[in-house]
Amino acid sequence: MADKLKGKVAVVTGGTTGIGFATAKRFIDEGAKVVLTGTNPKSLEAARSQLNGQADVVPSDASDERDIKALFEHAVSKHGKIDVLFLNAGIAKFAPWDQHSEEDFDRQFAINVKGPWLAIKHAIPVLNDGASIIATTSAANQMGMPGASAYAATKAALQQMVRTAAAELSPRGIRVN
Repeated sequence: MADKLKGKVAVVTGGTTGIGFATAKRFIDEGAKVVLTGTNPKSLEAARSQLNGQADVVPSDASDERDIKALFEHAVSKHGKIDVLFLNAGIAKFAPWDQHSEEDFDRQFAINVKGPWLAIKHAIPVLNDGASIIATTSAANQMGMPGASAYAATKAALQQMVRTAAAELSPRGIRVN
């Protein structure tokens, strides 16, 4: 353990599996107090079990403003201000353009675009000056991948939100990548 994040508070959305879970574990290993989220009851329970009380595992839908507001209220009431926000919650549905459903399109935009927008909105008042916001994007936002029309659009939108947040939050020394 290197303790690079000792005394820091990190919130990881989409933190019960994959990149989010691995990042949450690394943050814990580096000394951070971690709050991580997910929506799948099985993944939530597996994360709780594997982390053995080392992190707060909170059910939270990234696209639901009430859930996001409650997430930050929980993090602040338990740990104080936030130093790291890792926006990792996301979904990908791949299909040829003419075979994508409107529901798939809407759900991807709700999770991949609205979710980070809501999280940043509710995090701003509780982020320490000098905090970091990290967002998981994709190379799909730069290239024309067959079957990824909606997904690629969500990741391009997220990249632009990151740029805007970086410009707005830079006076407080908050880095957004």
